[in-house]
Amino acid sequence: MANSWRISALADRHRALGSKLEDWSGMGTAWTYDSDLADEHEAIRTRAGLMDVSGLKKVHYVGPHAESLLDYATTRDISKLYPGKSVYAALLNEAGKFVDDCIVYRTGPNAFMVVHGSGSGHEMLVRLATGRQVAVLFDDDLHDLSLQGPLAVDFLAEHVPGIRDLPYFHHLQTKLFGRPVMISRTGYTGERGYEIFCKAADAPLIWDTILEQGKDMGIIPCAFTALDWLRVESYLLFFPYDNSEMYPFADQPAGDTLWELGLDFTVSPGKTEFRGATEHRRLQGKERFKIFGVLLEGQQAAQAGDTLWADGKQVGMITCAMYSRLSDRSMAIARMDVPYAEQGCPLEVKGSLNVMAIAHTMPFDDPEKSKRTAKG
Repeated sequence: MANSWRISALADRHRALGSKLEDWSGMGTAWTYDSDLADEHEAIRTRAGLMDVSGLKKVHYVGPHAESLLDYATTRDISKLYPGKSVYAALLNEAGKFVDDCIVYRTGPNAFMVVHGSGSGHEMLVRLATGRQVAVLFDDDLHDLSLQGPLAVDFLAEHVPGIRDLPYFHHLQTKLFGRPVMISRTGYTGERGYEIFCKAADAPLIWDTILEQGKDMGIIPCAFTALDWLRVESYLLFFPYDNSEMYPFADQPAGDTLWELGLDFTVSPGKTEFRGATEHRRLQGKERFKIFGVLLEGQQAAQAGDTLWADGKQVGMITCAMYSRLSDRSMAIARMDVPYAEQGCPLEVKGSLNVMAIAHTMPFDDPEKSKRTAKG
């Protein structure tokens, strides 16, 4: 934790559960607890789990130029957001390469909150805000508790009127256990879930009360590493762990295109003007690799850095992997040579495991994304 300069109000709770609070984005974060990760994964897939994801950078952009700033800096048409609506967006540099992802929440006519990933998007936006009529407020008092899983809505429905009617990627200002909160129907699990934004002073009470009152429903605390298991199944990337910043090219600087990462869907239809747009369009069809899934034989998980082979040569690298006892499948996200990123392509995994595998489309779990968007 030598690099940590941000403190979670739940640090003592995490230590009591066995966490050593490893640094992530400057905050001591519970990567693991003393509990079994398989139990945490199962809880979120079948019941619900509660996570502290306050290490995400939460920044308010307020003022007459806030919309134009975010519209230029991100791939989304920000004018289509209304108060209560949010959107997942990508941020590019001038070379058309991915530098961060984020969720943009519109909280008022000229007010937005951006929850940044772990790239350099926040720093980029601060530079771009110079000379514009927009105030930038990094908000570490705001904590983010993520309640994810099929029973999350049933639990919250007992305390928050109208929560069942809240659509995917919408948020509302309300109260939970008498404390003011903003609840967003978002998450990083592929399940129906909610993020509860609250004041630091209220986070311990909300955390404790959810776990106490949700115990009979099987709701348990879940650590950050459980998200790795869930994101493999649900095709959710995590900067920089799937990117060339972690797996550099031999002869090129770090940086991946949206086409390579499969994030080209984050460009709003018809939007042609945003930072890096010209290079983004020029790089279409010039993919050097593709993010793709791998389905492995056996009941063991591969490790990040294991290599993929076909036709006597290396054709890819695994970036994140897991074995699910629920589906009895060993799965992975990989960076693969384009010709081999095809469903069913036979592969051999070498490294921590030496097993056969096939290339597989993603997401592995709920490919129609029906769970996270369910109504009622």
